[in-house]
Amino acid sequence: MTTADDFVIQFIQDKGLVSAAEVAEVRSSLGEIPEGQNADTLAIAKLVETGKVTWMAITQALGKEFDMEVVDVSQVTPSEDILKLISREHAERATILPLQMDGVELLVAIADPLDTETLDSLSRVLKLPINPKLATPEDLKLAINRCYGGGALNVSYEEVFGKETDEDGVSVDLPQTGEVKEDDAPIIRYVNSLIVDAIRRKASDIHLEPLEKRFRIRFRIDGVLQEMKGPPKRLQPSVISRLKLMAEVSLAEKRIPQDGRIQARTGGRDIDLRVSVLPTVYGESIVMRILDKEGLKLGLPELGFFADDQAKFQSLITGADGVFLVTGPTGSGKSTTLYSALNYINKPDRKIITVEDPVEYQMAGINQVQVKRDVGMTFAAALRAMLRQAPNIVMIGEIRDLETAEIAINAALTGHMVFSTLHTNDSVSAVTRLVDIGVKPFLVSAALRGALAQRLVRRVCQNCAQPYKPTVKELYSIGMTEKDLAGATPMKGAGCPKCNERGYKGRRGVFELFVITEEIQELIYSGATLVTLRRKAREAGMRTMREDGQRKVASGMTTIEEVMGATVADDAI
Repeated sequence: MTTADDFVIQFIQDKGLVSAAEVAEVRSSLGEIPEGQNADTLAIAKLVETGKVTWMAITQALGKEFDMEVVDVSQVTPSEDILKLISREHAERATILPLQMDGVELLVAIADPLDTETLDSLSRVLKLPINPKLATPEDLKLAINRCYGGGALNVSYEEVFGKETDEDGVSVDLPQTGEVKEDDAPIIRYVNSLIVDAIRRKASDIHLEPLEKRFRIRFRIDGVLQEMKGPPKRLQPSVISRLKLMAEVSLAEKRIPQDGRIQARTGGRDIDLRVSVLPTVYGESIVMRILDKEGLKLGLPELGFFADDQAKFQSLITGADGVFLVTGPTGSGKSTTLYSALNYINKPDRKIITVEDPVEYQMAGINQVQVKRDVGMTFAAALRAMLRQAPNIVMIGEIRDLETAEIAINAALTGHMVFSTLHTNDSVSAVTRLVDIGVKPFLVSAALRGALAQRLVRRVCQNCAQPYKPTVKELYSIGMTEKDLAGATPMKGAGCPKCNERGYKGRRGVFELFVITEEIQELIYSGATLVTLRRKAREAGMRTMREDGQRKVASGMTTIEEVMGATVADDAI
């Protein structure tokens, strides 16, 4: 906000976003106003800082008042040609960011809807009509830094990570790790802004990769790696050292892999980053996996279930006993599905204990145990101890060996509901996998209640989705015909600022839910082959992941390309 801050502070009072008493309280706390600064500007900043109002609430109210669209600039990356239209200095001074050309108009994001002087002068200089959109000042500053490059060093530690609060709600500054020298400050600010940029873009991983002549930075967004503008190669040692310091791993050790953790708070959300350091030819490569606890709050429909599969899934996870397995390769969303299931059944009358390696998300009301092999706390040892705690529900991070599998099976047979994961390609293979590691078929038959195989596909961006008619060849490639689309409307994203012009935003699961019926129990008991079990499951109504993907293409949730890339043809199983 700029010279219009006197209007804004009165406006947010009139709209009921803050009270006159809150404004008066903030004004009185400002003390003497430094020369050259505006009291209203400082008052608005203080109102936001103390949590009495948010920039987004202010911006949305202004957008409604002036009939202007509010855009999320954290997801926007304008082209180089568009950025050249406005210099970095001008963008920072006016808090304005060019977005894209829309026909003959230039779309720009601004923070101040009353700053018509800037828009008029820009239109005259460029000889283009300007179509302004609104964005929050904090988002715009970060986006300008990110898009123009280099300026990320101007972002403060508090802007990136905010402040912790203790149980009484008192603000507590996040501590800086290690001794900070004045020369280190730009690197600290760069690293912090890199992390917050990844979080704002909803990235799942940050990859920092030393190459021969450059230092490459990539974010994994919706399962796809996207290259970002990286720092100069000469800053590589400083950036890596800063991250190792934050992750509390040895700075002196550069010969062996190391693992650490960074805890942060941004936008009122707790974020954990699991850090992996790996020595390579041109320096240490760092991958940070972003563990956002907000993902745990997904309801079952948000995972991607249709109503019929969701009803079966709910029936299985709310059972009194038995084993339920989620299968799939690394990165297929198994943990998110299991945590969402635990969140769904987490009630005050149930005791839930998990044993994990590592504990990725901390959940309220659930007892979570961390595996520590160096002191003998293995999955099996933790499970034995857990069962003496009289839990109703047990979750095991992964069944990896016979000892763990046998304890899990025995727990299920003695009245516990057991959840776990397995690395198999499809759901029915969970049966043969358990038998292969040594579990007797009659135990599998008695304990297993069901298995869910899943993969992740990108979801069509809901902002720019458009009806799309696949060709006969495309339909054939996925095993569909035009009759299968009768009454359906497949969709494709055209590309927009919200999805960074990619046509996709977010991911959903495609599932194969294998329910153990009495007939299938008998087949498992008698040692039936995988082919026989799969045929019987199909006869009982099980849909394969490819078939589930076909339904999601028809519903407009995803595209043929995504399903083709994530699943295999049914005759190949």
